[in-house]
Amino acid sequence: MSAANPPTAQGLSSAGALSREDAAEAPGRNGASGSQQPETNVPARERWVSGLTGGALVLTGLRMRSLPGAVLALVGGAMLHRGYTGHCYGYQALGINRARGEGAAPEEYFERGIHVAESVTINKSAEELYRFWRDLENLPRVMDYLQSVRKIDDKRSHWAAKAPAGVTVEWDAEIINDEPNALIAWRSLYPASVDNAGSVRFIPAPGGRGTEVHVSLDYIPPAGRVGWAVAKLFGKDPAAEVREDLRRFKAMMEAGEAPTTHGQPHGKRGILGSVMATD
Repeated sequence: MSAANPPTAQGLSSAGALSREDAAEAPGRNGASGSQQPETNVPARERWVSGLTGGALVLTGLRMRSLPGAVLALVGGAMLHRGYTGHCYGYQALGINRARGEGAAPEEYFERGIHVAESVTINKSAEELYRFWRDLENLPRVMDYLQSVRKIDDKRSHWAAKAPAGVTVEWDAEIINDEPNALIAWRSLYPASVDNAGSVRFIPAPGGRGTEVHVSLDYIPPAGRVGWAVAKLFGKDPAAEVREDLRRFKAMMEAGEAPTTHGQPHGKRGILGSVMATD
């Protein structure tokens, strides 16, 4: 497998089917009292995820009793503060208020996002690979972190995934570009705990050697690039997880069964699991 940079049609599926009314009712929103508390700019679902994950990071970091553990605890403390107050200083610096229902704009992916691109050659036709992927309910068979994908209509779907600390995360997604046997692109729908977008492209390999499958993902981890650095420090590398998912996809399509990762240390979480681990 090799890194690749095919054109990215913005959109993957990630996190959070929560109504705007729910977001508006999030605790900590400024009232009319004239207090000088920072403005709430984090939606309710992000606050819950930040608080739960931040607490887990603090406990884990303190138990490690080491410099990396101290770094982890500090990041967890920042996440706890973000969840408790509903205020993100990174959002403030960029003029973003997602508590008002604003999703991530394209420039946010460029300024704050992480880009992952990987590819693999599979000895199957583009038509067969596209057909498998286009039926999104097949994806939990090759992505270990997914519990289920349920089709809502021809464009939209509802996803459930395993996140750290035994939490199940659910969200809605939509397909925004669909070229039969060539390209599928998707994006998360508001509100998303992790805004993300992506595409999978199917290109006939030279010499009739099957099909090159190129996956491009762009996402905005809640802890920004600090979260990415901490994830890499502790071995949670999203690019490696994508390579593992593609390896499983290749094995299933060529041999009819995917290799298992059960019993491996910490398991394989796939791309979303890595992202949620940095929340």
